[in-house]
Amino acid sequence: MVNVGGARSALVFLVRCFVAFHFSIFCVAYAQVYYPNQRVGIGDLPLLTAGSKDPSDVLLTSVEIVFHDKAICCGRDSALVDRVQQGDPRSLKDVAEKLQGGYRLSDGRSVVISAEYVPAPSVNSGQLVSDLTEKHAMLMAWNSHLYVIYGVVYDASIDYSSGGRMYTIRKFLLVDPRFSGQRRQVSLDRQTDEWDKVQGVLTLKDVSQ
Repeated sequence: MVNVGGARSALVFLVRCFVAFHFSIFCVAYAQVYYPNQRVGIGDLPLLTAGSKDPSDVLLTSVEIVFHDKAICCGRDSALVDRVQQGDPRSLKDVAEKLQGGYRLSDGRSVVISAEYVPAPSVNSGQLVSDLTEKHAMLMAWNSHLYVIYGVVYDASIDYSSGGRMYTIRKFLLVDPRFSGQRRQVSLDRQTDEWDKVQGVLTLKDVSQ
């Protein structure tokens, strides 16, 4: 007499072994490693505070913080001061259009400014991490106020078989140029704060070097 229960148990055991063996090969071939709560940030930004809470003053100070080069912005004879003052502080897209282009500094040097505005739905997490790793701060319009992005907390997933990387931003670390002291440091949590109140992000770089 055939022991049906024993045969069935043996079959289940063999199937489980095959699945385990197959899965182990799959994991080796397509190994992904997950790194939660990583952080990248810029620790040496100038501690500048806007002369007033007027949006135009906040914009001027924010651009100066991003470049931290007074020859570029935003001293009296700097390359960008006039253009920044012409920009609409309520529209980072308008500011980008005003600042994009080539300039000559007061000492005769030429600079080329890249100004890229990205609306909130199109913000690329990988690009944000890359720019901050390269010490490029950015501007963010959130809830009708302007902030400087100096860091992010993110999760990273790396596929070592293909070299592919995926990033998920958990928190934006911001400077509010309207204030000094404790009110200066602000964070935007993607899980608890309303992302739909973010208008967009503006990346400013001197690409002439």
